[in-house]
Amino acid sequence: MMQWEDLLSLRRQGDTNKRLRIEQDETRLGFEVDYDRVIFSSAFRSLQDKTQVIPLSKTSFVHTRLTHSLEVSVVGRSLGRTIGRSILEKHPHLQTIHGHHFNDFGAIVAAAALAHDIGNPPFGHSGEKAIGDYFANGNGKRFKEQLSKKEYQDLVDYEGNANGFRILTESKNGVDGGLRLSFATLGAFMKYPKESLPKKPTKDICDKKFGVFQTDSRFFSEVALELGLLKRGNADALSYNRHPLAFLVEAADDICYTIIDFEDGINLGLIEEEFALEYLIKLVKGSINTEKYGALTMASDRLAYLRSLAINVLIAEAASIFIENEEAILKGTFSEALLDKSSFKAQIDDIIKISVEKVYRSTEVIDKEIAGYHILATLLDAYTTAFENFSNGNQRHYDKLILTSFGSVVSENVSVYKFLMECCSYVSMMTDGNALLHFQKIKGNL
Repeated sequence: MMQWEDLLSLRRQGDTNKRLRIEQDETRLGFEVDYDRVIFSSAFRSLQDKTQVIPLSKTSFVHTRLTHSLEVSVVGRSLGRTIGRSILEKHPHLQTIHGHHFNDFGAIVAAAALAHDIGNPPFGHSGEKAIGDYFANGNGKRFKEQLSKKEYQDLVDYEGNANGFRILTESKNGVDGGLRLSFATLGAFMKYPKESLPKKPTKDICDKKFGVFQTDSRFFSEVALELGLLKRGNADALSYNRHPLAFLVEAADDICYTIIDFEDGINLGLIEEEFALEYLIKLVKGSINTEKYGALTMASDRLAYLRSLAINVLIAEAASIFIENEEAILKGTFSEALLDKSSFKAQIDDIIKISVEKVYRSTEVIDKEIAGYHILATLLDAYTTAFENFSNGNQRHYDKLILTSFGSVVSENVSVYKFLMECCSYVSMMTDGNALLHFQKIKGNL
């Protein structure tokens, strides 16, 4: 069974001494430092030009990955604080002996939620699929025989969550340990604490995707050990049960994309306004103030009111489900997303279904995703070919020009897997607009 005193570890990568909560400066708590480090990072700033729903959209109504991440962090903070009160009441030693406050839980979840999309490539989830497709079916397939099964799986199922862990923890350009976040925040960030193989061995929510590349497995294991996460699967498998607070990060994301993506669809005119309001009313009918709602004359004001109410309703619901199942979560026997157990699941599913039909499958989204596939495949082909020629001693002047972007990474001793991961990482760090610009340069369109 996992223990909260371990799960709330303030340790950071490279620490030699233990960090104690009772010795923390209350004006700038270590978990709050995590939030600051994420928000000031270049990787986080790049999210302002990365797709949430509509790729390359110039419409001011539409959320980017950055605005989405900020909203998820706010919801996550509320969720963390809410369950934090209950956890301290149930486990008073966490406060009396270790010095934890209920706000600690909110700060951890907020920081992890802020970073939850930091590893996503350009063009949303289709960007992940485009990278994977390049190695599974495109020119990248030529590397398959040079890689182990797990290394190849990392590429064909390229995963933004795993890339996020890499960004947050990778030592690079003289900076040791990436952002050096607390292990508690890293644990809450790890929604899928496993490697790429075996793929979906069970229906447990932990196995839905994967969260660590082979390059980062050693430190990943160190974090899991420090937090006391429970081992899963075979003895040689790198697979753990979730950090309990990862369920709250997931719930915050689920709440925001369910409600906010729906709202974006309305603002873009993809979902009929009056039709949409009916579905939101179904979700909040038990808590709506009919007099206040009836006084709102503008449809946009009614939408804002219902959106706010829906988020509050789902925060309370997710927190309640977490507290009810806390013991099972600590034992590693809770195996689904919090909102999958919600009494509002039917209403949530109805809203998501409309978003899929009207927004995610809209002509604008599909057209931009198709373009994204071509853009990312072209970039990966240029970069991997340049690395390949360099490694084989067949480097052309063109390859040298391409590789100048990678700086110190270029080395004669870099393995095939390492240089492929560097190419994917480099592409993933690009914004939507930056990826388009690089594509145009490679195509000779200056």
